[in-house]
Amino acid sequence: MTDAVNAVPLLGEDIHAAQIRKFRFQDMLFHRVTLLFAFLVLAALIGILVSLGMEASPSFKEFGFSFLWTNVWSVPDDQYGALIAIYGTLVTSAIALLIAVPVSFGIALFLTESCPVWLRRPLGTAIELLAGVPSIIYGIWGLFIFAPLFAEYVQPYLQTALGDVPVIGGWFTGPPIGIGILTAGIVLSLMVIPFIASVMRDVFETVPDVLKESAYGVGCTTWEVVRNIVLPYTKVGVIGGIMLGLGRALGETMAVTFVIGNANRITGSLFAPGNSIASTLANEFGEADPGLHIASLFALGLVLFIITFIVLAISRWLIRRGLGAEGV
Repeated sequence: MTDAVNAVPLLGEDIHAAQIRKFRFQDMLFHRVTLLFAFLVLAALIGILVSLGMEASPSFKEFGFSFLWTNVWSVPDDQYGALIAIYGTLVTSAIALLIAVPVSFGIALFLTESCPVWLRRPLGTAIELLAGVPSIIYGIWGLFIFAPLFAEYVQPYLQTALGDVPVIGGWFTGPPIGIGILTAGIVLSLMVIPFIASVMRDVFETVPDVLKESAYGVGCTTWEVVRNIVLPYTKVGVIGGIMLGLGRALGETMAVTFVIGNANRITGSLFAPGNSIASTLANEFGEADPGLHIASLFALGLVLFIITFIVLAISRWLIRRGLGAEGV
């Protein structure tokens, strides 16, 4: 009888030990699998970078680092430089952000602070649906609908109103043909607004109601609540949303290809046609001959990769700085 009584605790300890071993094995397996997934992404990233560097090496051997600031892209002469495409990429992205950030901010504030309850959900859903529209649809709309209207009604007005203004007057010179750097920037802004607005709306909704109600209780206006409560509380998320939109603008291909004009030159006018890295790759990669041409296209891809990496690095730095200021 005594042996049977002693066997019961021993049996319970064995079951407990077996469960512990089972749980440890599951944790170890879960850790290894998730680590493998993380390294797969890292390996893919390194593989892309290495392959781009290898394919682009003939171009850098021929032109050196001057490839980055040479503003010549001539296929017949076999002379290539990235400055034209870099200029178009950065300028169109900057125009897109200058338009998209204030508009997205207003949309997010309206949805979270002023919008009637019955309109909030359908309007928010409609904005999110815009993010799912294929970029080629934006490009077709921009080329056949927006560009003619822009050339007829907006560009002449901009030339009349701003053409004689010092410094910026040269940005609005040239024939109003509709397509060009400015048109590409405006179309890009329409494409990134849903992304930035959705992120801003989501982070604005994380502000505790008690903070806003307390501010309203001491007599603050809506703008004061937004400036002193909402924005300081959500600045990290707002930065993330803006950088998400910038990343989309930098890498956009088809829409920009339709409306930027695809001209390999740099002029001071925003009305003039231009080119971007993505549009150059889309237009020329399929017909590029082996040699310096295709190597230069790979070099452009590497440059776009590096620009995107720099943008993400700046984004992470700004977020960490914001978190550090909050003591997190």
